[in-house]
Amino acid sequence: MIFGSISYLNLLPFQVYMKRRSPSTQFAQMLRWRRAVPSVINRRFRQGRVHAAFISSIESRRCRCTGLGIVADGAVHSVFVLPGKNATDPASASSNALAEVLGLQGQVIIGDAALKHRLSGGEGIDLAQAWKEHTGLPFVFARLCYNRQGKRIRKLAKDFGSKEWKIPRYILEREAKKRGITPAQLRWYLSHIDYRIGWREKKGLKLFLKKAEKVT
Repeated sequence: MIFGSISYLNLLPFQVYMKRRSPSTQFAQMLRWRRAVPSVINRRFRQGRVHAAFISSIESRRCRCTGLGIVADGAVHSVFVLPGKNATDPASASSNALAEVLGLQGQVIIGDAALKHRLSGGEGIDLAQAWKEHTGLPFVFARLCYNRQGKRIRKLAKDFGSKEWKIPRYILEREAKKRGITPAQLRWYLSHIDYRIGWREKKGLKLFLKKAEKVT
């Protein structure tokens, strides 16, 4: 089974959780990982080349999904519209659509590059914050979806979502160093992200998908 993994820091807690699961289990031995940016993961999932993944919410309408996702209830600090000429981010799907839904002009930037832009004092409109101000609701950027091993994926999602998972310091230091930030900045960033999709998140997701149909 091939699991698509978004290659951004926002999924670090889930990636750590998966690595700490017993490698001797039959399911763990079945897994093969493929890392890529969201737009590539979306395409591979549609093609059946990836069997489970965090799929961009805009692409998840007709997918079989769990109650797990990538959520921000206010500023997320890694998804921005920057001043200047209009441009989408080729790595994105949901964020590009969200900028259109909100009627924002400028360049969309997401992921670790956007986080570094924020930490260096760069300007821009935080799209998750703009959505919260516009609707009063959280924004769901992605959902954990599957096309194989549904029972196992749903169980995995329930297990991860039922606890708070700590990231070992050595992993924080290693991942922060890769991105040129500090472990404290990484912890601060992750404190703005949640993974559970409750009733408010579902309401926000439903509203976003309805509005996106009119502009995409």
